[in-house]
Amino acid sequence: MIFSRLKAILLTQSFLLLLFFAAGRAETSALTWTQLSPAVSPPARSYHAMAYDEASGKVLVFGGFSSSGYLNDTWTFDGSTWTKINTSISPPARTACQMSYDRKTHKVVLFGGYDGRNYLGDTWLWDGRALTWTQATPAHSPKAVTGPMVFTDFDGRVDVFGGFDGQFYQLTMWKWHGTDWKQLNPASVPSARSSSAVGVNFPAKQTVLYAGLGDVNPLNTWTYEGHTWTMQSPATQPQTAYGASATYDENLNQVILFGGANGGVDQAATWEWTGSSWSQLFPTQSPGPREGAGMVFDRANGQTIIFGGQNHEVPMSDTWALNP
Repeated sequence: MIFSRLKAILLTQSFLLLLFFAAGRAETSALTWTQLSPAVSPPARSYHAMAYDEASGKVLVFGGFSSSGYLNDTWTFDGSTWTKINTSISPPARTACQMSYDRKTHKVVLFGGYDGRNYLGDTWLWDGRALTWTQATPAHSPKAVTGPMVFTDFDGRVDVFGGFDGQFYQLTMWKWHGTDWKQLNPASVPSARSSSAVGVNFPAKQTVLYAGLGDVNPLNTWTYEGHTWTMQSPATQPQTAYGASATYDENLNQVILFGGANGGVDQAATWEWTGSSWSQLFPTQSPGPREGAGMVFDRANGQTIIFGGQNHEVPMSDTWALNP
């Protein structure tokens, strides 16, 4: 009698476990990248700046590198249509600059880059409601660099970390205060580097920085909680060195990383940072291998967007959305 009852309990538990794992597999298999088909797209490019502009509710793309050279065009994406914005004033052509949204001033802040001859240290502000670029004139500024990491801090301000100045990789950190840059001095920072992937998990108050280029091995993961950086020790990590793309996906509630280059070979894997480790995801469909792509979470349409990048140094112009 007791044995029969125990056997029934074990069978019930086994059935529930099977349902749990089946649900997990169904949830994972439902994840997919979907290629979008806008009627018009920006010309193919890589290492462009891309951000979500909360003021306009649109994705913003600026500059980058194409087969014709360095670019300084501005595009917005509303989830279905790319629109070129013709402005009377815009930042000079460049690649490997970065930008992010400042929640205090309601403007996108762009910094750094390379124009083929010079490493750049100018600061530009995008007003998504007026559709205008304005060059800022800060009294203080980070060094002119290519490949800086630019992201929105938990106080709503935009931070800059690292970059390459033509001779040295940098490890300084700065915060934009609306009219001027102020240098920060965290107790601990990642080793000097450029072209790292950065995503900000606002609910968990955790900025995630991965890999990049540097004189000291940059194949590591660092997190920032608003005051200092901490090096993490995940059991596994993405197979990429530089040029990967990252953003916080509100649907998955995790920082997502895609692509990048490893030993000169561009990658096409999708990863998520769980808060303490990296886990590879296996969507049913995926963009092709690439580095230097733009990736942001389009909050107005509730999806992560990837645009462009390059594979074997050939720029691309495709647009993809991650659907859970």
